[in-house]
Amino acid sequence: MAGKMVAALNGKLVVLVGGSGFLGSHVAQELLAAGARLRIASRNPERAFKLKPLANLGQVQFARCDMTKPESLARVVAGADAVVNLVGAFGGDLDAVQGSGVGALAAAARAAGAGAFVHVSAIGADAEGETAYATTKAAGEAAVLAAFPKATVLRPSVLFGPDDKFINMFAGLIAAAPVLPVFGPEAPFQPLFVDDCAAAIAAALADPASHGGKTFELGGPEVLTMLEINQRIAAAQGRSPLFLPLPDAASAAFATLTGWLPLAPLSRDQWKMLKAGNVVAPKAKGLKALGITPRPLGLFLDRWMVRFRKHGRFGTKASAA
Repeated sequence: MAGKMVAALNGKLVVLVGGSGFLGSHVAQELLAAGARLRIASRNPERAFKLKPLANLGQVQFARCDMTKPESLARVVAGADAVVNLVGAFGGDLDAVQGSGVGALAAAARAAGAGAFVHVSAIGADAEGETAYATTKAAGEAAVLAAFPKATVLRPSVLFGPDDKFINMFAGLIAAAPVLPVFGPEAPFQPLFVDDCAAAIAAALADPASHGGKTFELGGPEVLTMLEINQRIAAAQGRSPLFLPLPDAASAAFATLTGWLPLAPLSRDQWKMLKAGNVVAPKAKGLKALGITPRPLGLFLDRWMVRFRKHGRFGTKASAA
């Protein structure tokens, strides 16, 4: 599969819209290794300049665009063989960013003659959902498929990686506090290694004839509750904090009363998404259909948590000689 992927992507111009973020940097590395030429487009493309040393001369370029400005989208997809949409948000004008906006991007890609379009949505996209995030994600999927019927829609679960803002956020809290409340302790998650998600995107790009027009839900090999995730992080750090699982009523009240504050840890909508969990639907097409075997969190956690241990990689404080 790796050889076929390289052959399919080598020399192709792939545009990563929203490619300067966490997932984008990993997708870029996957595609560069396959020999693709990349145009990384976002509102702040300079955030992706760190990828320059990973590319050969002339293999990567950067462009500025804005999902709310269709003319900028047409410019960045010009000449593209394939386009990947990685743009998403939790606040602001969600329809413009991840609803109708991605429909405009898909239309621009089709007009530019792109042969493949991959839209990264999210598990939980639901036209009848309780949050603006869920409904606009669903609207974005519909808009993409209306404009580019052979697009591939990928719905990943929560992503983890050495540079994520999920595992690392909890790791920092656990390292700093002996007692921690846990919101939605029984909420189920199916965390997915970011490089496995990147591989899924590359697989969809490499074979649009097989994967185009289809929707895939992507999750890791195990389902963990929010409490179990925190417990595993603590164990990998060699710490034993006291976790306080909060009842749903208390969590909901906290989110309602404080969620409007600028630095609030949890908004009301985020609480609803947390409570709903984040797992692959039982009959959904998944990573197996894309030829990918996902790797578990436990494969990496001990190594990543070294810097959060009390005395770093030495485990115990060294005595003076």
